[in-house]
Parts: sequence; structure tokens; C-alpha cells
Amino acid sequence: MSTAKKAKQPNASSKARAHSVAGAGHIGPLNNSTSNNSDNATPVNDVESAEESEEHLHGFSTDDDNSSDEEEDLDVNPIDIGKLPTVAKDDAVVKAKLEKAKRKPTEDHGMIYIGRLPHGFFEDELRGYFSQFGNVTRLRLSRNKKTGKSKHYAFLEFDSSSVAKIVAETMDNYLIMGHILQCKVIPKDKVHPELWVGANRKWKVVPRDRVTRIAHNKKRTAEEQRKATKRLLKRERERKRKLEEVGIMYNVEKVSYKKSRKL
Repeated sequence: MSTAKKAKQPNASSKARAHSVAGAGHIGPLNNSTSNNSDNATPVNDVESAEESEEHLHGFSTDDDNSSDEEEDLDVNPIDIGKLPTVAKDDAVVKAKLEKAKRKPTEDHGMIYIGRLPHGFFEDELRGYFSQFGNVTRLRLSRNKKTGKSKHYAFLEFDSSSVAKIVAETMDNYLIMGHILQCKVIPKDKVHPELWVGANRKWKVVPRDRVTRIAHNKKRTAEEQRKATKRLLKRERERKRKLEEVGIMYNVEKVSYKKSRKL
């Protein structure tokens, strides 16, 4: 199996690394030149004007949103994180940085954005995998509002800003399951007020057919019944007028909607 390697970064002496997981595709970090061939959009500079504008922040999509996994079932085939490389333990440089950060912990929390997630990285998998770096206090996977399917980007908060910075530096441009991850630190002044709405909650599928049926069969008030009757009678008059315009004389009184005397 071929391996993915990370070239030496400018002004750094980090060793080249290579990882491969049986049956999981290529896994490993890539340099910046490789990622430039792909989409360069990132929410770091301004979360409010990121890849999907305001929808990007709220984690919801419009009716016209096209998800790359529209034909996949919801939360099917999650990634076995036990087969993925433990970067925090395997990489000596990253391990040393984390140990130093733990010796001098910061009081403020750090937030990161992770984009281009492969299918199978859901809430449990994200928390389980990134907990190798430190304590994940909040996590939010962005999902399609209607279908609940992953939109392949998430937001994570660590209990230390220094740990979050190490995670962003380590996992940015990291090749995993054929996807080059985007991992950036989000400055506090760029965090949207509603960024963490729904965080640390597992998605529950909404039975829309049942919700629609209940709404349709609910008992209507007298005012709602009056409006519905007015709307139906208006439609009947419109149908009768159209028939008369084309020269069709048809008595629709026997089959038309009758206004209730109570109304």
C-alpha cells in the first residue's frame, strides 16, 4: 500500500511522516502545495463570510443545498477510529508539544474548524479521535437541516487554546480516507453567537411524514375553519368561471363544497 508523506515545511526541521491503514485508504499529512490544488475556502479570516455564508455558521442548508452524500444513508458505516493513526502518540514532535502545553495550561478555551471530513466522521467518531490531543469540551457537526446528513465540516472546542493551536497545525492538510482535511483556529472575535447552538447533541431523525400528518389532522379553530371554507369556495368559483369561458355549461353545485351553516 502506498503511503502519504509530508514534505518539510519552510523554517522547520520536522521529519517526514507516513501512515497507512489497511482498508482505510491513505492517511497522513500533506504539504500546503498539495492542498492548493483543491478548494482553498476557509472560515478562519471571517467565520461570518465563510464557505456557506451565514448557513455555514448555523450548520444548516437551504432547500437548494446539494450535499455530496445525498445518496448515502444517515450515519451509516461510521469510521473505525481504532484503525486510524494516533498522531498525538506516534509523532514525537506533536507529543512533545502537547506535553509542554499540558504543563502550562491556558485558562481560555480554543476553537477550531475542521473541513472536508470523510463520510463516517460523525459526532462520536470526531470526539473519540480528537480526544487524543486533549479534552474536547464542545463539538458540533454541521448537518443538513432537512435530511440530517453530514455536510462534512465541524467545529470543536478544546479546554486549552494552546492545545487547539497544536491540533490545527498538526491536522491541517492531513490526508485521511482520501480527504485532505482543513483545520484552522477560529479567533474569539470571529465566533458567531449561534455557533454552538445544538452542540454536544446527537442528531435525531425527525419523522416528517408523521409531523405532516399530525398537523393536517389537528383540530381546527372556528377562525381556521372559516378561512379554509372561504378558500375552498373561492376555488370553486374560479373553476366554474374557467369552464364558462371555454363554453362548457356544467352544473357543479352537486359536487361542489357546501358552506356549513354553523359558519
